[in-house]
Amino acid sequence: MDILRSLMFTPGQRQNMIDKALALGEASPDAIMFDFEDSVPPDQKDLAREMVGSVLRRTFPANAPALIVRVNSVATGRQSADMRAVISPNLFAVLLPKVERPEDVVAADAVLSLLEQEAGLPVGRIGLIAAIESARAIHRVVDIALSTRRLKGLMFGAEDYARDLGLPVARTGPGWDLLFARSAIINAAAMASLFTMDQVHMNFKDQEAERSDAIASRQLGFSGKCAIHPSQIPILNSVFSPTIEEVEHARKVVVAFQEAAEAGVGCVMLGGQVVEQPILERAERVIQTQDAIERRTKAS
Repeated sequence: MDILRSLMFTPGQRQNMIDKALALGEASPDAIMFDFEDSVPPDQKDLAREMVGSVLRRTFPANAPALIVRVNSVATGRQSADMRAVISPNLFAVLLPKVERPEDVVAADAVLSLLEQEAGLPVGRIGLIAAIESARAIHRVVDIALSTRRLKGLMFGAEDYARDLGLPVARTGPGWDLLFARSAIINAAAMASLFTMDQVHMNFKDQEAERSDAIASRQLGFSGKCAIHPSQIPILNSVFSPTIEEVEHARKVVVAFQEAAEAGVGCVMLGGQVVEQPILERAERVIQTQDAIERRTKAS
């Protein structure tokens, strides 16, 4: 997909919440993640498989949110069967929780390849997302990011990581305690050209704090952020979209480079500053992001 600013968690066994997430219209997230893991009680995990499997057999418009399923961890013994239950051309990716080794991703890749072949789907069509949730995972995050071409992104699971560090239950302040982990994830993802989703802001009623937290995530370099409530989606989509000023400046940078190339000039000045090739590439990325947002908006 072209853009992933917001990913909303939806319990896989709650039909009313599934239907609500799919009916948000213009306020939809860029992706919906149906959960089989933490939000589903042990005695309802089979029900979640049935419900989500049925949902994935529906017909969706081209501009519908990307559909993702978080399966159970490999340690539960349920992961392969979870994936089998949701194989569908409508499935964008499988989110693997508690990934700690590149071998975890490689093994899931192999399972998906077999399931795709059985379902008559092109091998590699369904992506993988690795949730980085522990100190051990942070230590191996580069190896995880580079593990397989099927991997599309990394997601930060902050609460498990905070437990490993022995952080307080209630954490306040600017989040310096998680800066190392978040930066490690972003850097590893950049090496492998993956998108990155930051942790959920758990107090969805505090919209000011939600926006501040999202701005900090974007400034660090995250592609987007996870959500647990529809009210968070407009904030995330706004924060992780280029501003009008950013788009205008990006277009000026591109034009300046084009004019310089036509004149045979290698050095570009814009607004009294030298603009180099890396800045051009970042400007082009801003324009590509804006174009993707506009395509999605027009399709709605």
